[in-house]
Amino acid sequence: MFREKIKVLDCTIRDGGLINDHDFDLRFVRAVYKALAEAGVDYMEIGYKNSKKLFDPKKFGKWKFCDDDDIRKVIEGIESKTKISVMVDVDRVDMDDICLKKDSPVDMVRVATYIKDVDKAIHLENNFAVKGYETAVNIMAISKTLDNELTECLYQLEQESKAKIIYIVDSFGSLYQETTEFLIKKAKHILKTKEVGIHAHNNQQLAFANSIEAIIHDANYVDSTIYGMGRAAGNCPTELLLGFLKNPKYDIRPVLDVISKEFIPLREKMEWGYIIPHAITGILDEHPRTAIALRESDKKEDYREFWESLVGEDDGE
Repeated sequence: MFREKIKVLDCTIRDGGLINDHDFDLRFVRAVYKALAEAGVDYMEIGYKNSKKLFDPKKFGKWKFCDDDDIRKVIEGIESKTKISVMVDVDRVDMDDICLKKDSPVDMVRVATYIKDVDKAIHLENNFAVKGYETAVNIMAISKTLDNELTECLYQLEQESKAKIIYIVDSFGSLYQETTEFLIKKAKHILKTKEVGIHAHNNQQLAFANSIEAIIHDANYVDSTIYGMGRAAGNCPTELLLGFLKNPKYDIRPVLDVISKEFIPLREKMEWGYIIPHAITGILDEHPRTAIALRESDKKEDYREFWESLVGEDDGE
């Protein structure tokens, strides 16, 4: 049976933009939005709200910045209840560029932060809340966080943050179900006035399983991407999540259509998803940057050498 409180946030364009410097054309982004709207997905995260003072617009696509006018071009003429989300990173957004919610097509802003920057994240997210936006905080690299630090962070978020949702983020795709259960239960125990969400990466082909595990333990917000598209190993596939959830408001068929028409051809041009180098970084709980660099080298299939470069050679041979 379905749990009505569960919300699906599709971050295909935002996470997928990490592969191609956020350079998706308007036609493609509209196709994704239309599919998600017809599928009944609750939120579409369309990109980042980064400051153009910090990043050169000539070097990045428009979804690195998500100007409101560009978002309007995506959604205009498409009947939809799907809300628009954007993400901001601590120290990378200029609040002077942010208008009030009533003047923007954006519904929710998610602040991505490491534990060490949670004070900055709370200040930033509370400013967005004052401007009228729904807000969330994504705690990144959760697998690298000490338990006592996470405890302190969660209590601080509960007491000081206006955020509606706190997301546990498996940035390196290293979590297993037991740890996912522990983290979700911990967050639910401390966060009495907020929802808990999960953002899972697929390095060990566990993003879907860990998302289900989080749902079992009452996480009501779940991130996903169409065809699992995202940086490196990608994310929990939206189509699998919609297939799992029993809420009749979701319809998998528009997502299957857009995969056939848009993502299969795109997969020939861009690489994402489970491959051995990303599995290795997931197993070792390491950032995917080393695996990404390997795939761009002339040793892209030298898996053992890559493993040993991270853990050291076996002295016994």
